[in-house]
Amino acid sequence: MSPEHAIEVRGLAKRYGTLEAVRGIDFSVRRGTTTALLGGNGAGKTTTLSMLLGVLLPSAGEIHILGEDMRRHRYRVLPRMNFTSPYVDLPKRLTVRENLKVYAGLYGVPDTRGRIAELAGELDLDALLPRPYGDLSAGQRTRVSLAKALLNRPEVLLLDEPTASLDPDVGDRMRSLLENYQRRTGATMLLATHNMGEVERMCDDVIMLRAGQVVDQGSPEALAERYGHDNMEAVFLDIARREDRGVQA
Repeated sequence: MSPEHAIEVRGLAKRYGTLEAVRGIDFSVRRGTTTALLGGNGAGKTTTLSMLLGVLLPSAGEIHILGEDMRRHRYRVLPRMNFTSPYVDLPKRLTVRENLKVYAGLYGVPDTRGRIAELAGELDLDALLPRPYGDLSAGQRTRVSLAKALLNRPEVLLLDEPTASLDPDVGDRMRSLLENYQRRTGATMLLATHNMGEVERMCDDVIMLRAGQVVDQGSPEALAERYGHDNMEAVFLDIARREDRGVQA
């Protein structure tokens, strides 16, 4: 495994009976960069993120994160990782503060009170801390989920549509926060999103998935040039609508 890569995936597959959700994919993510994992609904993005996180057991293949084999030594790595997804709820009866305290304890975060206060200030959560998570709007829950993801100052951050449900102003502030966090810490981020403006702004590299396979990879600029388009939305539509295309890294 290369020391320059935070994430390395080889031959990764996930099958559910006869359904192949992920079909033997290979990719690497360089340390300190943001890589987009793109594809239409059912392309395998969330399944891939779940396997990287250790929530799903791969049917085949290898995953190495921060130099560790996730099949054998994932518990060495998981405290150094985190994730956020607006589609994964936190316990609804607990307040926001209680939820963050529980996860801070699970990750062994020192000075839990200070870290929660710091994130509450950055993410404008102070007024939400005493409220039950279940009473929040979708956009408020998204911000709380992002705070949970940053509690342990992760070296690898998996982001599944991190700004979904946010209005343009708050979404822009959250992207700036993630960019600043990466600049300060050198963290590696893998981003699954349908927001192509987010990709163009934040990402150094793009991995395109279709039907559980990697069909292309490159920087946003390189992909736009390769497909003869001016923006990533046009590239996304072009690749998603093609039936057969091999990897062109």
